[in-house]
Amino acid sequence: MANLFQRINDIMNANLNDMLDRIEDPERMIKHIIREMEENLAQAKEGVINAIASEKQLLKELELQLHHSAEWLNKAQSALEVGKDDLTRAALTRKKEIDHIIKNLEPAWQEAKLTSDRLKAQLQKLEAKLAEAKQKRSALMARQHAAQARTKMYQTMNKFQVGLDAQTKFDRMEDKVADMEARTAAIAELEDDSNSLEREFLQMKMDQEVEAELTMLKVKVQTK
Repeated sequence: MANLFQRINDIMNANLNDMLDRIEDPERMIKHIIREMEENLAQAKEGVINAIASEKQLLKELELQLHHSAEWLNKAQSALEVGKDDLTRAALTRKKEIDHIIKNLEPAWQEAKLTSDRLKAQLQKLEAKLAEAKQKRSALMARQHAAQARTKMYQTMNKFQVGLDAQTKFDRMEDKVADMEARTAAIAELEDDSNSLEREFLQMKMDQEVEAELTMLKVKVQTK
């Protein structure tokens, strides 16, 4: 019984925060601890009930023997009153035998009473600690859920930041593409200007050739 109470006390006095730091699922661990405490406390309670029952049985036996002792004393007195000394001695002898039983029963009952009272007090303390642990369970689980929510939020923010970084890179790429397009357009424009100048020279040359042929044709006609 003492070992069982010590086991429960060790569980209840354990630093739950340290235990939770070493596991991946604090909520599951908390439930396991509470369940183990409840199971051990149920066993302890059964032991306390047995101890109390034994104490009450000893008390009942002690009261019965006290009653028998009183009865034999009354019988001895009755026998003495009618002058039956032998019967009186026999009754007193029987009373002495019972008194001897009582003498052994009284310390046994007193020890059992002290033990049962002590066990009841310990049981009440453990029940109070279990109730406190259940209250702390709600608080610890709430803290765990809040921590998980913060972790998710930070992860989301990190992903969002990664997205922003990617968007920044995309924007830079877009700027580069726009710059390339502008350069291409500039080159095309320069090429168009160059082609236009060449076309003018070609047109001038063609006009010169046409004028030369026209002059030759006029001379030919005039000669005829």
